[in-house]
Amino acid sequence: LPVTSVEDPVIMSKIRQNLREKHARHIADLRAYYDSEIHSLKQQLEASHKTASSEDLKKINQNLADRDFCNLYLLNRCDQLDAALNEASARIKALENKNNMLDKQVTDWRERFYAVSNTSKVLQERIEEMRTSNKEKDNTISRLKSRLKDLEEAFEKAYKLSDNKNTRLKEENKMFQNLLGEYESLGKEHERVKDTLNATENKLLDANTQISDLKR
Repeated sequence: LPVTSVEDPVIMSKIRQNLREKHARHIADLRAYYDSEIHSLKQQLEASHKTASSEDLKKINQNLADRDFCNLYLLNRCDQLDAALNEASARIKALENKNNMLDKQVTDWRERFYAVSNTSKVLQERIEEMRTSNKEKDNTISRLKSRLKDLEEAFEKAYKLSDNKNTRLKEENKMFQNLLGEYESLGKEHERVKDTLNATENKLLDANTQISDLKR
């Protein structure tokens, strides 16, 4: 048989079942054969009692005794083979139960491994998304800094050139304060994103550690 067929528990179970059936048929055939031999010898003995001399009867009795001894030995041997077959069947059943239990454990560990792997993949994707978002926010903060610097320069120029333009100064100051508030808000959001990114990376590290443990 191919190696894959021998490793298949279903095929191995069928093979063992066929061997048990063949063995049982073989024992039954032996019993039937020797029962027929005994019956035939008894008939021959009964027929010989009518015609044979005393010396012949002694020889026949001796032959029958020898045959009875052989038959008894073979019957005992059949009983021993039956007992060995029952013991082997019990061991095979125990091994099949153990194999089924191990298959269930392997299936459970495989499902747990796949679940942890999927979780790790999702966390990795989230980290990549957060990194992309964080990069975009960093670019936005850089643009706001540049814009803030331009407004500061414009504010200083406007303050030097138009001391009497208080209204315009107030508007520009208000715009500057709004921009400064937006910058501070984005800075806080940026810090929160960094904290979330660090926490997610820690979760990913734990998931990768668990995957390594499951692989081992």
